Amino acid sequence: MTGDPMHTGLLGLDPAQAAGVLAIVAAPICLWVALSDLRHMKIPNQAVLALIAVYAVVGPFVLPLDVWAWRWLHLAVVLAVGFVLNMIAHFGAGDAKFAAAMAPFFALSHAGLALVLLALCLLTSFLTHRLVRAVPPLRGLAPDWESWRRKDFPLGIALVATLMSYLLLLATLG
Repeated sequence: MTGDPMHTGLLGLDPAQAAGVLAIVAAPICLWVALSDLRHMKIPNQAVLALIAVYAVVGPFVLPLDVWAWRWLHLAVVLAVGFVLNMIAHFGAGDAKFAAAMAPFFALSHAGLALVLLALCLLTSFLTHRLVRAVPPLRGLAPDWESWRRKDFPLGIALVATLMSYLLLLATLG
């Protein structure tokens, strides 16, 4: 172990290594969320809880303990905002819960970056989804997906893309 756990996490990883570990552990859950949202237009509560569990269990090993602890507030704030958006806008409850589960993975100092990534991921995933939906041979590869039939968009794919882009960017650039 290198360094003080209060400043490096229990494993003594640098920020890039920490982001890489979190990306690896979160990736299967993100795949589950994306496929579920595409297939059923629902994000399972179990997937939300699994992502929260990843942060709860892996977080103290890879993040400084004070950082890990304070980031739980991100979950609470995003959950509250998501609840309001669910009530006043057309924002799915599953999307709100998953966004809240993602929130602790983001540094507050990277909020601007996170919003830019969200905007880019939302735009690219929306355009890609609509393009694939409009091309019969591509749509035919998964003909039973609920997201092809509905007017609304499976926001889970943009949320997943945002989280993974952020973690992989940090893992790559430090």
